[in-house]
Amino acid sequence: MFRWLCIFLLACTPLAHAAPQAGTPDEVERFITDKSLLNRLEDAGHKVADKAHTVADQASTLVGNAMGFLGIPYKRGGNSADTGFDCSGFVRAVYEQTVGLLLPRRADQQAAATQVIDKKELQPGDLVFFNTMRRQFSHVGIYVGDNKFIHSPRSGAQIRVEDMGVAYWARRFNGARRVAASAGEDIAKAP
Repeated sequence: MFRWLCIFLLACTPLAHAAPQAGTPDEVERFITDKSLLNRLEDAGHKVADKAHTVADQASTLVGNAMGFLGIPYKRGGNSADTGFDCSGFVRAVYEQTVGLLLPRRADQQAAATQVIDKKELQPGDLVFFNTMRRQFSHVGIYVGDNKFIHSPRSGAQIRVEDMGVAYWARRFNGARRVAASAGEDIAKAP
């Protein structure tokens, strides 16, 4: 089916001087075979599928690494597993260690430097933001799937997974963001 779809698309597309004069299916198929066009189309399709698979693998690795920090204590301004993390320090460390991207330090800066997505589009590894201090984007966590996120919540607590459907988080939800290497100048490749 894919082969005939490619043949049909190529037959309908003007190919300037390289296309065969007659448009019979046999001649078009011979032309495609001679020019290795079908192989090139299939290779391109595999590259797209491989890229999507790599992104999914990265998200799963990112969430797995984030889970490795469960139980680390909250520390205001903290940015290491040895001393503790605040919410944005935790997110920043996970992305730097897993993906090699250096996110901005504060939650509101992380929100500004990443791609806005709809809550319905959330995928593991995306960022979720909350208004916990009477200001937009004052808290951030990493979405892990199934309406849950991992974060460093507050003083006296430890990194943990919580349900976004719980009334406290549902009322304070500010938005979802996706981190992409091309998200802007505020995100840099870590050395």
